[in-house]
Formats: sequence, C-alpha cells, structure tokens
Amino acid sequence: MLVRALTAPGLRRWYQGRRGAAAACFPLSRALLGVRGAEAAVFLQGLLTNDVTQLVAAGDAPPALYAHALNVQGRCLYDVILYRLHGSTAEEPHILLECDSSVLDSLQKHLKLYKIRRKVTITPCPDHSLWAVIPGEQPGDASSLPKCAEQALLLTPDPRTQVMGWRLIAKKGANLSEIIPGSQVGDIQDYHRHRYKQGIPEGVKDLPPGVALPLESNLAFMNGISFTKGCYIGQELTARTHHMGVIRKRLLPVSFPAPLPSQGIPEGAEILTESGKPAGKFRAGGGELGIALLRLAHANEPLCINLGGDKVPLSASTPEWWPKAAAK
Repeated sequence: MLVRALTAPGLRRWYQGRRGAAAACFPLSRALLGVRGAEAAVFLQGLLTNDVTQLVAAGDAPPALYAHALNVQGRCLYDVILYRLHGSTAEEPHILLECDSSVLDSLQKHLKLYKIRRKVTITPCPDHSLWAVIPGEQPGDASSLPKCAEQALLLTPDPRTQVMGWRLIAKKGANLSEIIPGSQVGDIQDYHRHRYKQGIPEGVKDLPPGVALPLESNLAFMNGISFTKGCYIGQELTARTHHMGVIRKRLLPVSFPAPLPSQGIPEGAEILTESGKPAGKFRAGGGELGIALLRLAHANEPLCINLGGDKVPLSASTPEWWPKAAAK
C-alpha cells in the first residue's frame, strides 16, 4: 500500500530556508524488520521506550516513532525507528522497525523471545530500500518534495529531530529521480558527518549494546521515550533517573583540529581535561567530526585524547536543536 508523504511545519520552514540546494538522498545500510498482526503494537509496547500504541491510534496517528529497546538493567540494546505502513485502524497493523543491519538477526531473536502467543508475524524486509533525505529547495514550489513521492512506500520527517530531514522507504531498485525529481544521491560519509555535527547517535558504534544509557544518549531530546506509557523492559532505572533529574553525562558532538593522526581516533578512547581528569569517552566519528559521551561539568573545557604519548585536542559543542533549557 502506498502511504502519502506527510509534512511537518517545522521541517517545511527548515526546508524552505535551504535555498539553491537540491535534495540529497543517502542510501542507508540499516535493515528493516516487519512486525504485522492484530497485536503488533501491544507486543512492541512492552519492549520499547516509546508509546507504540500511537501508531495504531484512531485519528492523526504519527507515521514514525523513534525508540530504544533496553535490557533489564536499563541500557540500550537496539536503537530503532518504527514506521506505520497500515493506512487506517480498519487495516491490520503493519509496523516496520529500522535497525542497525549488524543486529538484524539479534533483534529478530529478541522479539521472538517475547512473542509467546501474540498474534504477530516477524519477518525481515530485504525487498525494501531505506534512504535518508536531506531536503533542499527546488526551483518553484517549495512543497515539491512531498508531492513527488507517489512511488515511495513511505516518505516521512525523521522523528528524532527536524535537522535530520526525511526517511524514505521504497521498493528495492526504485528510480529515486522519479520519487524525488531533481534529487542527488549523496556520499553516505556526508550523511554520517551531518549527524555527527548535529550530535545524533545511530547504530552500535554510537550506542554500544549493553553499555549506552538512554537518557545519557539524549533519547528524551529525540522524542524517543514516553514517561507515561507504563511498564517496559528497562523502565525502572530510566524512570528513576528521569524523576531524579540528574544526568551528569551526555552524548555531545565533538570536533578535532586538522590534520588528524594518520591512524585516526580509536573508538572508546578516553577523553581528558587539560589537567588530566577523566572527562568521558569518544564513541565514533568521521574525519574531524565525531560523537562522545562527556561529563557535562567538563564539556566546555579544553579537552584532549592521549594517542601514543601525543595529546590530540578536541572541543565539544551543544547542538542548536536541543531544548533551550538543556543547553544551559
């Protein structure tokens, strides 16, 4: 079933401001897993941080949600984006889960472990392709991007934050230029550089399974958690941290001066202050940009990483899309 593309006023304003730029489409190596059946949303509700029942609600149901699946200790196992493929409450619920391709089998086993007698089917979707779309203004009508999506299975604003543009799901081998006329296929490294600059984690390198904590990973800032939905696996620690209101570390975008060391920056490298105090850990990056888990008390200080006796300086920044109160 074809799902009409949806617009968000905030994204439209951002899109209109990118004058003279064509939409850049990035082919993602993320995988898609289908969960279908009468109890699909209820089943996922107990496994994910967000309120999945929104996807099957009557009325103005969202086309996509961001969420994490946690372990019993409240640490992230999988970061997922959920997409609603059914068109109305009269149809059988059909939800797609986007995940890191390296954990597709693991996520499928995780879901089947808790399936028990639920009326759902869980199947990979290798016949679909997934794209990130960073829109620019085409000549003429600025609403041309969503109106040209007739061949798309789904084209929707990225649910994490408007600065990440759109998510597009199409049939494998679909002609992208017909779906989004005037678009250009971009280098996937440019996509990763864009999200690192914005401080958006994605996949197992940025969110190590069994290590990353959801609130330290800015899950609440990215619309990925409900604090009113009720019980789910890993809720206890997450809810307690939220209600205490004390989060001492967060994922932040970091940048390095050029030139970088020839061997690059190793994932998991310890970050220090100028005086040698531990300030956090580098997660992953591309070129001079990356993402790191940093103690907020040291985030505005000069920082460095020791590599073979040499100090590599770096600096952290607060993303502009964060809530204003969080940037203080």
